[in-house]
Amino acid sequence: MSGFNYERLKAIFDGISGKRVAVLGDLMIDRYIWGSVSRISPEAPVPVLEVESESTRLGGAANVANNIRSLGAEPILIGLVGKDEAGEKLKSILHECRLSDEGIIVDPGRPTTVKTRVIAHNQHVVRMDFEMRRDIEDLILNKVVQLIGNLVNDIDALLIEDYNKGMLTKELLAQVIDLTRKNHKVVSVDPKQKNFFEYKNVTLFKPNRKEAEGALGVPAGSDEESLDAARKLIDRLKCEYVLLTRGEKGMTLVERDGTFAHFPTKARNVADVSGAGDTVISTLTVALVSGATVKEAAAIANHAGAIVCGEVGIVPVNKEKLFTEVINDSKSLADSVNQVKRSGVREISHE
Repeated sequence: MSGFNYERLKAIFDGISGKRVAVLGDLMIDRYIWGSVSRISPEAPVPVLEVESESTRLGGAANVANNIRSLGAEPILIGLVGKDEAGEKLKSILHECRLSDEGIIVDPGRPTTVKTRVIAHNQHVVRMDFEMRRDIEDLILNKVVQLIGNLVNDIDALLIEDYNKGMLTKELLAQVIDLTRKNHKVVSVDPKQKNFFEYKNVTLFKPNRKEAEGALGVPAGSDEESLDAARKLIDRLKCEYVLLTRGEKGMTLVERDGTFAHFPTKARNVADVSGAGDTVISTLTVALVSGATVKEAAAIANHAGAIVCGEVGIVPVNKEKLFTEVINDSKSLADSVNQVKRSGVREISHE
């Protein structure tokens, strides 16, 4: 990727305004307990956390919607909560973040998913999950399909965020993907293991390395292995693009025609990877529907993921900071190319 000039990047970012993205997936609350540890418990060989503060944030598909809003597009969130205090809290946070809860369905038969992370001295100590993974019932499935059917003519994309919490069943996925693709909408997917091969004919499929290796039974560590894994996924899913995220090794993009690109990680100081995948898929989708090519969208998303990795806890990416980071990196790359040219070297690879 050779970088962006100011006018091109501004055109993509200006194109975000007015774009609408339906976000379908597992909703959750991310709860944080912050403190410090200075002693070991006399009751058991475990650290004693002296609690200093607590915070509650949007997680799962709700965090994806919050990233989309932060980027300047309009998210339409569709998901499930329980009839409980956590469900009310989630809807309250949505309102604080200027997000609508009109697509939120309440299921009295299950709890709202809550992940509680205990953090001492900016390091995760333990995580506790309160959840139910049972598949949704047909009544809920039909409500979701009806919601998306009512929206499909007024959205630019459907983003599916799967956390294996029971919201996304095989039957539901088959119906909503068929419906949105028939209406020529972008469908992007952040998958999990359970329904990994149910996402056929989508626009963009974004697994991480561990998910791809587990589903395919092949390694995806090196550049060559990641390319092979991504090509296998395109063949099997018949999707247009696969973006394989590879942690500290960056990302690998493969297109249906065989074109590919490797993107080295832009993360410099990794404080917390929680929510980075949400940010990447959000930025990818928004950039794609705002006029970016898939390579441009991947390059922008690579920077977005790096930005949130530098923060402790789950936070949405800041649009202005993202623009600045991409421009500054492009300028640095251009300066490097010019320096190489002045030294007499004719070519330099940017892949």
